[in-house]
Amino acid sequence: MGLLAKVADGPDTEMVNDVRAGRHACFDRLVVDLGGQDTTFGSYDVRYVPLVSEDGSGRAVPVRGAADLQIVVRAPAYDPRGAATFTPADRREVVDVAGWTTFRQVAWAGSYEGHTTLALGVRARLPFRVFALAGTPASDHGPRLVIDVAHRW
Repeated sequence: MGLLAKVADGPDTEMVNDVRAGRHACFDRLVVDLGGQDTTFGSYDVRYVPLVSEDGSGRAVPVRGAADLQIVVRAPAYDPRGAATFTPADRREVVDVAGWTTFRQVAWAGSYEGHTTLALGVRARLPFRVFALAGTPASDHGPRLVIDVAHRW
């Protein structure tokens, strides 16, 4: 875990299917569920930024918390025909993280030109890690991108 950007540039053909979160003893976890042709995933850019910008328009996506973590998943939230594969019910509260130790807000910043961006508001600029979990071949269980943010230093 650390504060520096976590980046992977592997070729992928996945699409975003869901965004969910979990609480653990030492960290809060955000998971982006992916689906597509592969069982692996490795194309993302996750980093602290002064302010997350909306895909396409560049409009600011403010979130609660003292630090903004920008999550860019190099996978669209739409299929090759342009039909949505994931649409948050509430763009400002993609996942309910009220009362969590580290997470303050998860907001949708859009899906544009093959990339999907999320704004994760955290209580402070805390260490984080990013990794991908492989999916199961010949099943509905695709790969997942995992972002863990520590509760403390």
